[in-house]
Amino acid sequence: QVQLVESGGGSVQAGGSLRLSCEASRYTYPRWCMGWFRQAPGKEREGVAFIEDSGRTDYAESAKGRFTISHDNSKDILYLQMNNLEPEDTAMYYCAASKGRLCPISNPVVVRSLNGFWGQGTQVTVSS
Repeated sequence: QVQLVESGGGSVQAGGSLRLSCEASRYTYPRWCMGWFRQAPGKEREGVAFIEDSGRTDYAESAKGRFTISHDNSKDILYLQMNNLEPEDTAMYYCAASKGRLCPISNPVVVRSLNGFWGQGTQVTVSS
């Protein structure tokens, strides 16, 4: 069974940085999409950044220029480097992976799921 385990969340002040990690176990699809979602209290879950096995990435507008998604193929770990964090970034962040499908072509912000696997989430809190 595929497992996704996130780490790296925490509390930072505005302007600070965090790096989220998602360690994947038994995720062996030849073609895949992995990504980060977030959900703030009272708001819908939204996609933040996606990456495919080819290395193609896609970002929500709010993440462009501040966040970087990457994947270490040798370790099977997904990362999200978040710089210049803002209070609006406060949310529970979730790692997700598809069941062998490529990333949606829609803007990540309107994507609610990769229709595959989820991690348990890691909290990010940014104070002003």
